[in-house]
Amino acid sequence: GRGYARPMNVFGILYTDLYQLTMGQVYFRMGLHEKEALFEAFYRRNPDYGAHQAGYTVFAGLDPLLSWMEEARFGEEEIAALRNLKSRSGKPLFAEDYLRYLKAIGGFSGLTLRALPEGRVAHPQVPLVSVEGPLLQAQLLETALLNRLNYETLIATKASRVREAAGEAVVLEFGLRRAPAKGGESATRASLIGGANRSSAVSLSHLLGLPASGTHAHSLVQAFMALGYSEEDAFRAFAEVFPDDAILLLDTVDTLHSGLPHAIRVFEELRRKGHRPVGVRIDSGDLAHLAIQVARELDRAGFPEVLIVLSGDLDELVIWQIKSQILEEAPRFGVDPDRLLKRLVYGVGTRMVVSWGAPALGGVYKLVAVRENGTWAPAMKVSNSLEKVLNPGHKRVYRVYDERGLATADLLALAEEEVREDAPLTLRHPTDPSKRRTLRPGSFRLEPLLEEVYRGRRLFPPVPLEELRKRRDRDVALLDPGVRRLVNPHVYHVSLTERLFALKEELVRRLEG
Repeated sequence: GRGYARPMNVFGILYTDLYQLTMGQVYFRMGLHEKEALFEAFYRRNPDYGAHQAGYTVFAGLDPLLSWMEEARFGEEEIAALRNLKSRSGKPLFAEDYLRYLKAIGGFSGLTLRALPEGRVAHPQVPLVSVEGPLLQAQLLETALLNRLNYETLIATKASRVREAAGEAVVLEFGLRRAPAKGGESATRASLIGGANRSSAVSLSHLLGLPASGTHAHSLVQAFMALGYSEEDAFRAFAEVFPDDAILLLDTVDTLHSGLPHAIRVFEELRRKGHRPVGVRIDSGDLAHLAIQVARELDRAGFPEVLIVLSGDLDELVIWQIKSQILEEAPRFGVDPDRLLKRLVYGVGTRMVVSWGAPALGGVYKLVAVRENGTWAPAMKVSNSLEKVLNPGHKRVYRVYDERGLATADLLALAEEEVREDAPLTLRHPTDPSKRRTLRPGSFRLEPLLEEVYRGRRLFPPVPLEELRKRRDRDVALLDPGVRRLVNPHVYHVSLTERLFALKEELVRRLEG
């Protein structure tokens, strides 16, 4: 291209799809650009990994979105880039008065966002973010919002499932090498929100206030052996440089007959020098069987506290299978399976940061209402697919807890209607008029879910990672065990109030007529 006086930020306000800007010019030309509009971001289905499925998601990506919104601006370089775009006839695609307007508004100062707090459990069809403000500004936000929320929510959900499978064991995330370029930063952040304890990513760990974690690669042993040294020499060198952090990778040559005995000799040397060996890592082979044999030999050598890190294409289902095999097989070798499970650490990389089996979350951003004559006029979209028929209008969102204190449904209600705990509450299925249930007063509790997070600027500083993790832990603990299942989970109910259901039916009839 022609270049600019200074490099344009490729992740700035033009980090969007062209049709957002062309629709914006239509709104501008028709005088609709400052009409108040309401969009909602939500997703339609939980991730399906093929052999196993998610019963919920963990919402992530909100903080990066809010930070981006505060900084994204139409500056000289951005306007120049738009001015260079041509139509099929060779004329400028965007008119000068439209470009002047974009530069004048700058960014997203006219918008108000209400959102589900980041780190909380989310469900299909329930708004994650509600965006209110001038139609043009709200339209321009779509691509950047979905780009951030879809990916981080997808990865946080995968990490949550890995955490469920791992139980109380430590989970290390080290997928940066396989992550999608700068998406690796988002993947690390989302993994830590969703349930990973630590990450190998140095910069993100530092920014999030966590120490980075890691061991060493096969190349360390390979390098020593290529230069005429031995595997044991490589282990000894690593242990001498990091005597209090030694985790040795056993499977470069032969896990049980080379790596393990060499590691034990180096650990004995460390112990004589007053240091405590940390662990070993196994990256290939039958991980469950090898973990049992390694544990037995470490115990015999007097190292019952040494951790055993397992890695190599792990995900929630593989971890579940490893644990099941250990419970069955370990007693045959005189190894206590419960003690072994407590000393395991799971290193999860590729399959977490690419959400193996379900590579995208179907998040969408839809117009649900436009303000007309001082009131919100509901917007509707119909489809041959029932799940794509919008839940229209300006809404509130509640989580309904049952007598056990567990989350039993998410409820969508019109903003102007009163939903009370001291009156009967009827929950309607979003698409099936024959399905409904009524809760009696005193048998349920309501929690409003959406909070205002942005009004021309973000309304709070970044939430500490530890608080985001606590939100995830609390919400997952309040799910019915059937919803938490890794395979064939129970369907969590998302419902409409009677008034919203009636409005939806009326609008569908009107459009179809």
